[in-house]
Amino acid sequence: MPKDYYQILGLERSASADDIKKAYRKLSKELHPDKHKGDKAAETKFKEVNEAYEALSDPKKRQTYDQFGSTGGPGGGGGGAGFDPRGFDFSGFANGGRVDFSDLFESFFGGQGGGGRAQRSEKGDDREVRIGIDFMESVRGVEQTFQIKRLVQCDQCGGSGAEKNAKIITCPDCGGTGQITRTAQSFFGTVQQQVICGKCRGSGKIPEKPCSKCDGEGRIQQSVPVKIQVPAGIDDGQTLRLRGEGDAGRRGAESGDLYVHVTVRPDARFVREGDDIKIALTIPVVDAILGAEASVETVHGPVTLTIPAGTQPGQVMRIKGKGMPVLNSHKTGDQYVTVTVEVPTRLSRDERRVVEEWRQLMN
Repeated sequence: MPKDYYQILGLERSASADDIKKAYRKLSKELHPDKHKGDKAAETKFKEVNEAYEALSDPKKRQTYDQFGSTGGPGGGGGGAGFDPRGFDFSGFANGGRVDFSDLFESFFGGQGGGGRAQRSEKGDDREVRIGIDFMESVRGVEQTFQIKRLVQCDQCGGSGAEKNAKIITCPDCGGTGQITRTAQSFFGTVQQQVICGKCRGSGKIPEKPCSKCDGEGRIQQSVPVKIQVPAGIDDGQTLRLRGEGDAGRRGAESGDLYVHVTVRPDARFVREGDDIKIALTIPVVDAILGAEASVETVHGPVTLTIPAGTQPGQVMRIKGKGMPVLNSHKTGDQYVTVTVEVPTRLSRDERRVVEEWRQLMN
């Protein structure tokens, strides 16, 4: 059964692009693997959320999904477009008293069926990696390079899987169909089952002489450097996708993707809330009473903040445009400064005299 991407994200089908983005951010934080280490169910759900967002955040993919129930179009991966009898060959289900139950079930439930060539995806697997960055790097953005072990295209055969000057020939085991037929006797008679050919893995072709370096796979395991540009404004727990940076596909097929989970190390001065920054500022009691100017640190550098006379402990002041860069936009959040008033615990003789005179004036 095809996945309901809207249900996975907890949305109605009329959801806007902003609704989809907000739902994805919320769920990706809640289900992030760092918060659920060892929880396979949470890990599976996290991947489903990423898959749903990938489909619904792209207008063309969403249109295709809404129309056909998958992002692959009519009859594409995931199905969901309803039963379509075209392309089904029912003649093979009964042949001389032999019933091919395997073909019958596979035709209705997404198998190869019909005696046609098995189409097995040779695309490379996706990979995942976690990286850590400093808080200020999340403000400015940072380029980071790291090593990852993955399957890469074989440099000896160029991904073909064949030795130099060797031909790609029809698989002798399946005759180029990509599948073989297994026959067994049962209570119902002779039962046949179509399975993917083990020699060519469903492609119908094999190298006449397999490459000696990759053994005909067209790819080898190797540690390679990966460079990534982490955008300014990225939040702790968010994931970046690098297309084509996963495992190389078999014999020149499409490569998988690399998912980079980003951890942002906390800063002793700044606390992030959404796209805003919060910071504490301690001022002398005299400055709170009379007013003053104070130098305040922001993620963009120091600024001068005017402290109005009569400022109260715990009062919050806003510095507009000095918060976090908003991811993938030209906007910036704000910084909020919470004022703490410092009351001296020890006074000099002159200070005490002045304060006492002040108290008499107040009385």
